[in-house]
Formats: sequence, C-alpha cells, structure tokens
Amino acid sequence: MEGINPMDLLRSNLSRVRIPEPTNRIYKQECCLSFDSPRSEGGLFVDMNTFLAFGKDYVGWNYEKTGNPVYLHIKQTEKLVSEDRPLKKPTLLAIGVDGGFDNNELEYEETHKIVILPSYATLPFPSVELPEKVRLAVDAILMAEGAERKEQVAAWTADKKQISAYAMDLRQIGNVVVPPSGWKCAKCDKRDNLWLNLTDGMILCGRRNWDGTGGNNHAIEYYKETGYPLAVKLGTITSDLDAADVFSYPEDDSVIDPLLAQHLAYFGIDFSSLQKTEMTTAERELDQNTNFDWDRIQESGQAVEPIFGPGYTGLVNLGNSCYMAATMQVVFSTQSFCRRYYMNQSLKMAFETAPADPTVDLNMQLTKLAHGLLSGKYSCPVVEKGETTAPSKQEGIPPRMFKAVIAASHPEFSTVRQQDALEFFLHFLDQVERSNAVKPELDPSRSFKFGVEERILCSSGKVAYNKRLDYILSLNIPLHEATNKEELEAFNKSKAEKISEGKDVSSDEIVRPRVPLEACLANFAAPEEIPDFYSSALKAKTTAIKTAGLTSFPDYLVLHMRKFVMEAGWVPKKLDVYIDVPDVIDISHMRSKGLQPGEELLPEAAPEGAAESSQPVADEAIVAQLASMGFNQLHCQKAAINTLNAGVEEAMNWLLSHMDDPDIDAPISHGSQSAEISIDQSKVDTLISFGFQEEIARMALKASGGDIEKATDWIFNNPNASASSAMDTNVSSNGPSIPVDAGLPDGGGRYRLFGIVSHIGTSTQCGHYVAHILKDGRWVIFNDDKVGASINTPKDMGYLYFFERINS
Repeated sequence: MEGINPMDLLRSNLSRVRIPEPTNRIYKQECCLSFDSPRSEGGLFVDMNTFLAFGKDYVGWNYEKTGNPVYLHIKQTEKLVSEDRPLKKPTLLAIGVDGGFDNNELEYEETHKIVILPSYATLPFPSVELPEKVRLAVDAILMAEGAERKEQVAAWTADKKQISAYAMDLRQIGNVVVPPSGWKCAKCDKRDNLWLNLTDGMILCGRRNWDGTGGNNHAIEYYKETGYPLAVKLGTITSDLDAADVFSYPEDDSVIDPLLAQHLAYFGIDFSSLQKTEMTTAERELDQNTNFDWDRIQESGQAVEPIFGPGYTGLVNLGNSCYMAATMQVVFSTQSFCRRYYMNQSLKMAFETAPADPTVDLNMQLTKLAHGLLSGKYSCPVVEKGETTAPSKQEGIPPRMFKAVIAASHPEFSTVRQQDALEFFLHFLDQVERSNAVKPELDPSRSFKFGVEERILCSSGKVAYNKRLDYILSLNIPLHEATNKEELEAFNKSKAEKISEGKDVSSDEIVRPRVPLEACLANFAAPEEIPDFYSSALKAKTTAIKTAGLTSFPDYLVLHMRKFVMEAGWVPKKLDVYIDVPDVIDISHMRSKGLQPGEELLPEAAPEGAAESSQPVADEAIVAQLASMGFNQLHCQKAAINTLNAGVEEAMNWLLSHMDDPDIDAPISHGSQSAEISIDQSKVDTLISFGFQEEIARMALKASGGDIEKATDWIFNNPNASASSAMDTNVSSNGPSIPVDAGLPDGGGRYRLFGIVSHIGTSTQCGHYVAHILKDGRWVIFNDDKVGASINTPKDMGYLYFFERINS
C-alpha cells in the first residue's frame, strides 16, 4: 500500500462508499462499541458504507470484520467563547434543542477529513478535488440528524396530546364496578398492560410487541368487534388525572379525555371524594416529606467526597432515566454480571459475534455498558470553567444505545416518562434471559432466580403444592408491627392539635412508623386463609390455609417493599414508613419442605369412567347469573364446570375466551375433561427450526393450545422444561416431573446487604431514584452522574434491597 497516492486509493474504493438515503440511521455522536465521541482524543470514524461510528481503538476491528475501507473522521475541540454573551430566551419546552433551554454546554469546533484504512491515508474535507460521490455522501452524513440525537430530542420534547374527538359524547353502558386492584384480562391470564374500555368497563390486555412481549391484542380486537373507541391504561389512574394514559383506537394515538373523571365515576372510580380541604393538608405533608426524602436519600447538604476510577462511573441522565441508572449500577456490582459482560467477554468478542448492526444487539450493548462502567476509562474528573478546588464532577457515560435496545420491545420504557425501577429490573432480567437462551449456563440473570412453593391445606386435611419461579420477593409492610407505637401515638395526638389550631407540623417533628424487615419477611411466610377454595376432595367450597416458602435460595436476593398501595375509593398512597434493615439476614427458616411423609395430596379431577355423580356439577347460581346476561344455558354450565365453580367473573372470562371453540355446543361429556389435543406437525417443525427440541416443541404447543407465539413464550418461561416433564405441563407436584427450580443456584440462607435503590416522590411514575452500593468496604452513593462516598446511608428508606449470599 505504501507509496500509493491517497486520492488514487480513494478512487479505487469508490464502490464501497454509499450516499445515505433519508431512511438510513446515521451514527456520528458515539462509537457503537464504546463511549468514545468526536470529543475523545482520537475523534470518531464514521463508516461510509454502513454509517456506524467507531472510536480510534475500534475502527480497525470494523475494517477486519467488514472490509469497509473509507471513513469520515469527525473531531471536535473546545472553542474559547467570551464570558458575556447574551442568553436567548427559550420558546420551547425542551433542552439543548433550537428554541429550547440552553444547556450551558461548552462550544466546540468541528473538523472533518476522509481516512482510508488500513493505512490511515487521509484527505482533507471539504475539498473540490474529492470525487463528487464522496462529497455528496459526506454532506448527507453531516446534514443528517444523528440517530443518537434523534432519540435524545424525541425524549426531551414534551409530547403534545390532542383532545379526542370521541370524548365529549362518549356513550357509556352496562353496570360494571371496577375494583382498585386485582385486575386480569377478560380473555386471557395477563395481569399487566391492561386497558379499561371506557364504554362498557371491559378490561383487556394491550398490544403484542414484535418480540412476543406486551399483551395478546385483546383490547384492540375488542375495539374491532364493538367499535368502542376509548380505553384507559389501568395502573396509570392516580389522583393526577392528567397523567392517565388514554388511548383512542380510531385515532390510533394517545389522547386527552377532558371528561375522564366523569367517565371513570361511571365505573365506581370516584375522584370527587378527594376534596380540596383534604388535599391541602395532604399536599402540605407531602411537600415536607418529599423535601425530607429528597435531602436524606440524596445526602444533600453533606459534603460528599467524589470518587473516581473503575466501578465508580456515573450514568448521565437522558431525561427521567434515573430508574434505569440506579438499577444498572446495582446490577453491575454483582459478580455474575461483571463476569459475564466484563471479565469473560471483551468488546472485541462481543463485536465479532454481533449482527451487522451492533447498536441493536443486547449482548453487544451490555458489554459496552459493562466496560464503560467498570473499566474506569470514563470516570475521570472534569475541570469546570473557573473551578479552583479539586474537581467534584465526572464525565460519566450516557447509556443511550443500551436504553434504545432494552426498551425496543417495551412501549413504556421507550418513552421519557419516569418508570418504576422494579418493573424495569424485571423487564431487564427477562431480556437478558432471552438473549442467553442458546447458552443458559452463561445467563447471569439466573443468579437472581429462585423457586417459590405454595402449600394449600384443605379442611379435609389433604394438601396441594404449586410451584413458580421468581426474581424478587415482594413484601407487604405490616404497619401494625411498628416498634415505635408510643412515639407514633404521641405524634399523631400533637399533630391533630396543631392542625386544629391551624399550625403546620415541621418536617423535623414528623414521626414515622418503624417496621423491622424481619416482620415483613415473617408476613410473607405467615399462613393465609383462602375462604372460597374449591376442594376436589370435598367436591365443594371450603376454607383452606395457604403458606409459602422458597425451594431454592438465589445468589442474590432482591426484596421489594410494597410502599405503594391503593386505598378504598382508588386513592393511591405511598406508605410513609421506615424499614429497619440489618446488614445481615438469615432466611433459612423460609425454605419450603415439600410433600411431607403422611401428607395426602388433593385428588386430581375424577378419572375417566368414574361414576357420574363424582363429575363436577355446574353451580346453579353462577349459571343463572351468566344466563341473565344473555349467554346460552349450556355454555354457562360449561364455563362454571371448567372454572371449578370459582365464581361468576372467572366463568365469564372462560366463556369469553372459549366462545369460538369448535365443541362449545357439544353436550357436556361425563368422560375426562382433558382429551388429547392433536398437535399440527408443521407447527412442531416451525419450532424445531427455531432451535428447540421436538419433545419440548410438542409440550409447548400442547400447553398453549397450538398457538406458536404462545408456545415460544412458554418455552422461554419454562427454561428447565425437558422431555421427561411432558407428563406434566401444569407445574404441580402431583406427578413425576422435573422440578421447576432444577439447575438454579442454591445455598445457605445467610445474606449480606450490598445495594439499595431508593425512590423519592409520591408515585413510581414520578420523582427520582438513587442507588447506594457497598463497594470495597464502604457505602457509595450513585445519583445519576454523581458518584461519592456515602456519609449517612438511608438504609431504612429503600424501595428495593439487594442482598448477596454469605458463603460460610
């Protein structure tokens, strides 16, 4: 290559240069594999064939992988500006956008050149000497809005919703009263992503995402059947009605319903009960508490000593992304995630196995994030203008590409609204598990996974066991177990006196209940009565006792404190409580014992050929109620029988999802209910082509009624299923089956606290999240891009607590 004129070199490679189309995503602000930018020492190289960008240490790898030789090199250097330039007044609710707020960033000078690999021959740009194709391509790259920037601006510009054309004269029918919790889709088992139709109160699940997550499309299918136009997302209805998520199907957009309060009141969801007088005292307390939480959790007012170096890298807030930052800091403080994406996987390994576009590959972006957080490369002090003391700020890294890829499959996380850190953590682990499905032994999310077993003791003395897997232990907070009852009583008395005299209670006087963590754990394991349990032994409803325990203890135990509760009348409330959390806990007593000698299992439904009298008989009251709604008598009887007479709602849900069954009009057979489902071989072959084993594919199709998409989900949700458990697709302990928790980590029950995610604010959808993590023997606060030594760690104010097993 030596001695060849750079211009000739460029001409001989012109076929490798593309002029970008308007639809191409162009990356020019950040390297795909690292957090290098045009401001980094080596600048940024944009591949003029794929429009992906690479830092100077990584562009050679791209040349090896793709053979693309021509790059646009972009370098920015700080510009010296006069101090007294006038500030423009913002005209738009956005930051760093034309017309928006100035984000006081330094100004930079940008230079460009053409670089040809592997010899790094360079040509100046702009230059009339360059071939026209190259000039056009560079102009298009520089003119285009960068893909990273597009996401950023979309994120920060306030969404403008339109008033729905269907809201003002919406007709409402039926007499449904919607309870404040415990919702489920009327046509399937989904309990999240649920929408309440504002015409008739039907609760149905949302749309299915491209990767099979989300809902099962029942709400939109219902709109197509009925034409009922508006629905509101359950879980977004709070006293701040403007924040409720209302969707219009005919307008295919999120909309404003100015009459939402009255539309909700129709279903018994009454907001007029929040009278203004109550609100003002509540608001006053809220302000005090919020300020108090804010100061205490962020440790403001204390001179927090900044920390720099490997493992102490801040995450730049992308606009309400603190729920993600706090969670990821704790996740990457665990051995399992460090090993998988940092110690055992280099950036180069991840890039070599990544698809053509590494920005959409979760494995690549997790590796990039891990190396960004743990290498220390970006945890450097930034000297602010005019700063004379030791620098307190660091640059940190903006997790844009990671956020884009982890949120691609989730309608909520791809917005810039604040989200629930718990929901994000569960979604994140689910995506990590899927991306490691080919080699589950490498899957770091398994270190959080454990089995839960529920034991149901029927009044007949017989028992049933149900098992499930979980990543978190969600705990109720028993306020009646508070250890400071006397102080509380005295405080409530003096507060009542002050309010009657029109005085304020100052924040340093407030007394909050203190509940020991042990009481929350004991509450989880305590026996609970189930009043309307249908006993297959007694063939009748009875009261049963349910207890729960863990079948395996994970490497990392995550406790979720249920601080957000819905009070009667749909009033959402955050419990104002301290949890006394010890540094070491022992949950050995929470291990479930499984079927004990001498225990007898509740019988399955009667076997074939048994006497007719032993067949389940439809509960006449349920049948009569369904029939009064206009359903066919035979269909109502089948619905009652198939839901074991559990209740009208269950029977109606069954009926709505089985109306189209081919055998719905067949007489009730008194043989076995579970006739063999015949499985279509072509569907089995499709699943085999995805890389699943034939036996597992058959099991999954059987368990999902022959639906390929549900079957794929079933396989992901039952990673430990194997051919031998084909006997038993419903996980119960009534037959030979592989235990659900087979192959999960297990060990002793002693754990040490190492991470806390705290929430400041009145609802998980607003406010701020901060992480505190025990590192190298001291507590450290991670507050977005601020990282420092914690002085007064708010251990009693956590929302999520992370414990690691102590290996004795």
